[in-house]
Amino acid sequence: MVLKVAHLLRERINAASIGGNPMRAYLTRDDDYFVPLGTRVEKARRVQADLFVSIHADAFTTPSANGASVFALSQSGASSSAARWLANKENQSDLVGGLNVRTQDRHVQSALLDMSTTAQINDSLKLGSVLLGEIGGMAKLHKPRVEQAGFAVLKAPDIPSVLVETAFISNPEEEAKLRSAAYQVQLADALMRGITRYFAKNPPLARNRTV
Repeated sequence: MVLKVAHLLRERINAASIGGNPMRAYLTRDDDYFVPLGTRVEKARRVQADLFVSIHADAFTTPSANGASVFALSQSGASSSAARWLANKENQSDLVGGLNVRTQDRHVQSALLDMSTTAQINDSLKLGSVLLGEIGGMAKLHKPRVEQAGFAVLKAPDIPSVLVETAFISNPEEEAKLRSAAYQVQLADALMRGITRYFAKNPPLARNRTV
């Protein structure tokens, strides 16, 4: 479901331009297979991405949880207990996917977190705010503000990065919506509008890309 939204968003990005320069989208995965969280960050950095948007639909502990959310990285704890729970659940996916992050050197993990600068987080919050505003125009929001937590997938130190929780698939009504092709198009359109709004105020840096 979320992969379909990602494909729709890629189509919209690849058909757009900023200041006369064509935009180009890269997916960290193009089919339904697992990509380790660190590899997703590495892929974004390898193509010198100007933005990183991670699209999700998670289950929660109760079926009553509902609404979309947008998250940025936090260096000082989660903004809510739900944000902390979701971040822990997402970060543990590396264990399910076959990479035991607990065996990595703790100093390396600490250094990766330290690299996530205040500037990156501030830019991520700006991006998250415009995305949340656009999503709020077509869907119910779980919280009216961008939340923050220690998501491993958001730790690229030099790329504004957000995680979009499109819906709680543990809620039957929200799962049904997310399976709807019309709703997927609405989500992709909202994300595209948010990205366009962000770049209008925060033009991407000129880079000599090798890809």
